[in-house]
Amino acid sequence: MMGLRNLRVLYAVRFFGSLIPAYVIERLYWEERGMTIQMVVYTEMIYAVTVVLLELPTGNIADRWSRKRMLVLASLLGCFEFLILVYATSFWHFALAVFLAAVGRSAGSGAENALLYDSLQAAGREKSFEQVLGRLNAVDISSTMLAAMCGSFLAGLCGYELNYWISLASSFAALSFTFMLVEPAASGGAEGEKSIPIGASIAGAVRFFRRNRGVMLVMLSGMVTGASLNFIDEFWQLYLDRIGIPAAAFGLFSASIFLLRLPGNLLAYKLKTRMGSRPLLTAVTAVLAAGFLYLSMARNVSGLAAIFLICLAGGVIEPLAAGYLHHRIGSSMRATMDSFQSLGLNAALIAIGLGFGYFSSRWDVFGGYGFVGLLCLAFCVYFAFASSKL
Repeated sequence: MMGLRNLRVLYAVRFFGSLIPAYVIERLYWEERGMTIQMVVYTEMIYAVTVVLLELPTGNIADRWSRKRMLVLASLLGCFEFLILVYATSFWHFALAVFLAAVGRSAGSGAENALLYDSLQAAGREKSFEQVLGRLNAVDISSTMLAAMCGSFLAGLCGYELNYWISLASSFAALSFTFMLVEPAASGGAEGEKSIPIGASIAGAVRFFRRNRGVMLVMLSGMVTGASLNFIDEFWQLYLDRIGIPAAAFGLFSASIFLLRLPGNLLAYKLKTRMGSRPLLTAVTAVLAAGFLYLSMARNVSGLAAIFLICLAGGVIEPLAAGYLHHRIGSSMRATMDSFQSLGLNAALIAIGLGFGYFSSRWDVFGGYGFVGLLCLAFCVYFAFASSKL
């Protein structure tokens, strides 16, 4: 069956797309080649601005043209990204690689979830979207853990550059699998439903969020918490370095923080049934606020426990927020609407990144984490209050 075949292929794409040993030593590799924390934050902002500008157009193109073709494009750009990074020696080389990564992210973000939902719908299994997305994320996490363990060992044995060559090979394998996907027939509810031009699509999305304040609030929560988690993924290596943990332990640590996200991804659909989406997201945001604030104050190994707690709680965010949206939209706008979530997340990343970069330049990475913690705390109070009014 076409829908189930797509699921098997997506598992393979996720596995090889995440089998990237470069990530476990990324910050150290970049630092070795002259990239400061401030420069890294600038590249993060380039990434975020590019995604914000391209998310809606690429989501609409995926709805109107082809989800499969957009996923092929995303994988192809991933190959070019690592080819550039192997030879990168200046800020602008890294900036170009990040720009290509952002274009690839924009091309694939809405398209993948849209293709997944429509594939499930074709098989009559759309109600299992959160469960299947959680399992895809589990494959993603397992592959990332394997890459982290191997990458840490290889970096100590052969230096950092080999990890980037292996990452390039894995990206090429992911590209090969994307060609095996089959475009599912759109089935968003109405017979003969057609894709919508981008202008009408954006206007329709705005009207949808105005009519569905609960959906808008959940999406906003996913944006803020998702953007906050990004600063764990991007800067934990510097945190460990500052508290005296050697790079040889980075692989084990990286595997641990991804392993801790598995329960949330796999059990999000059950937790949603028992607690409800909004109370669950309130609790997750509170945990993130406490964890980031502790990280900023505890400049020793006890801060690792806070990172572990943040990752454990953060595992539920993506399947919960994505499922909340996709169950409430039709196929003709599925990729475009999903792109709104990614657009908002990256807009939040830009705003938070400005504060993170400023406070990190004054008080190192500890100050940046303190800023993120205060922001999460303020949003947690707002989210709890706004949810009680719905």
